[in-house]
Amino acid sequence: MPPGEPVPGIDNYTIGVRQFRQQILPPGLPSTLVWGYGSTFDATTFHSPGFTIEARAGRPVRVTWVNQLVDGDGHFLPHLLPVDQTLHWANPAGGVSGRDSCPMFTTTPGAYTGPVPVVAHLHGAHCSEENDGYPSAWYLPAARDLPAGYATVGSFYDRHRAQAADRLAVNWLPGTAVCQYPNDQPASTLWYHDHTLGMTRVNVHAGLAGYYLIRGGDWDLPPGTLPEPAPRHGGLPDTRHHEIALVVQDRSFNRDGSIFFPAGRGFFGDTPPDATFIPVSDVPPIWNPESFGNTMVVNGRAWPVLAVEPRRYRFRFLNACNARTLILKIAHNPLAARPARSALPFWQIGSDGGFLRAPVQLAQLLCAPAERADVIVDFTGLTVGTELYLINEGPDMAFNGAADATPADPATTGQVMKFVVTPLTSPDTSVPPAHLTLPAPRPATASDHTWKISLNEMRSRSYPQAPATAMLGTVHADGTANPLRWGAPVTETPVVNATQTWEIANFTADAHPIHIHQVQFQITNRQPFGGSPRPPESWETGLKDTVIAYPNEFTRFTARFDIPGRYVLHCHILDHEDNEMMRPIQAVLARPSAAQTT
Repeated sequence: MPPGEPVPGIDNYTIGVRQFRQQILPPGLPSTLVWGYGSTFDATTFHSPGFTIEARAGRPVRVTWVNQLVDGDGHFLPHLLPVDQTLHWANPAGGVSGRDSCPMFTTTPGAYTGPVPVVAHLHGAHCSEENDGYPSAWYLPAARDLPAGYATVGSFYDRHRAQAADRLAVNWLPGTAVCQYPNDQPASTLWYHDHTLGMTRVNVHAGLAGYYLIRGGDWDLPPGTLPEPAPRHGGLPDTRHHEIALVVQDRSFNRDGSIFFPAGRGFFGDTPPDATFIPVSDVPPIWNPESFGNTMVVNGRAWPVLAVEPRRYRFRFLNACNARTLILKIAHNPLAARPARSALPFWQIGSDGGFLRAPVQLAQLLCAPAERADVIVDFTGLTVGTELYLINEGPDMAFNGAADATPADPATTGQVMKFVVTPLTSPDTSVPPAHLTLPAPRPATASDHTWKISLNEMRSRSYPQAPATAMLGTVHADGTANPLRWGAPVTETPVVNATQTWEIANFTADAHPIHIHQVQFQITNRQPFGGSPRPPESWETGLKDTVIAYPNEFTRFTARFDIPGRYVLHCHILDHEDNEMMRPIQAVLARPSAAQTT
């Protein structure tokens, strides 16, 4: 991403959110109307996913985020995808008193058609609350036709604007937010995406995501150790680039090239075709429990082809799907029977928050939504013209961790991209992955408290086979779940500068990728209910900000908050996050009372 106006001592960007057309499907097929991020100074930079922001460890980055979802005449643009107004969501039409609420209806409403709120979250960043992208800190575009009575900002926006004015001496103009990221963390693979309350799934699915890489510092490797360089601003990966960030998503498309997203609950198949919703049912009329596309998209292109030389490459994978868990392999035949044999191994060297303790050789990559995998793949010795395929053996449905789950359709979502080997143009001087010595994370200090969190699926009272919500909550003293909605009082108050344990008890039938803001954590163990603990997987030995919590198990990790403020804990299946599987947390300076920790 190209820089904005200079600010001494920091890297400064002005990044807008706009609507535009992009060729996602193969040439000859229609282009797609999408949303994406780009520099407001250069219209050619708008892309979905957004271009990668390169940051240096210890050097702050300041971003002015601008909601530019308006047409050429300044009129607001409605959403590209159907927005369910019955969830607990941003709800601008509710006005100041009704924003960030679950509105009440007497009949089933249609999809929201008003101006679209946005708020950017830098996923994995260590930053203060006003820079974090809190779901209720959203803002509408500065459109000329905002409807009278609409709330133009979320309930936390003014609080964060005042904090930014006090700490950074910056002014948030209408339709904007100014956030500063200190980058005081190890070299790592972060990403930015929209985080609007109750709308994250549709805003991200419309295109609002992008990579953010931190390089340098004491927790990076010397230049030349790993395959490099990475593509620069505006550059597309080709054989001159040996480090490539790969954003993997699944999408479905209509015949005209537009993005398909379910417009009603009937698409999921768990309610009758003639189902009545409001006022006789508690099932949301549009929201679906999970959404899965039938086309794999990498860096904004469906089923792309990448030319690779017979040398080592560093791939930085991000699973940016709404709900799909990926199990990636490299295979000779994309249509071979599954499970396929791995043609080449992955050498994983890093995950969400930086490097692992040591390189791990893997036949496949397990990557849940929001997880990142920093890997080296060695194509050395392959004959020019060889074709290999990145395939996906994760299921075309909710992932539950079962080894015998039916893999993705080999003809569609089982194929991710193709590699074609081309002639070597320069010698490979990078260090073979087996010989790498990685900067290991510091061991966690002893924990002084455990926060017990429950994951819960709430079935409908009207249609018992249909989930109505997916909730986080606490755990009662007898070990049973206490589901809580987003609007319930804060129950988790981690103490600043104290290492504390988070124990996730999954009472649902599915695996959930759990993300916590502000901190990178270390996984302690997993333990089946009534069973024995087992250590984290070999590829989970580094710092993480997202962890898979399996059904009927405890998942434990230790985290140390060091900035007081309001943050969130949530499932990163975006459909779940948008319908109650998210809770606020309040990092505090003093130890909470007993009443606060029960």
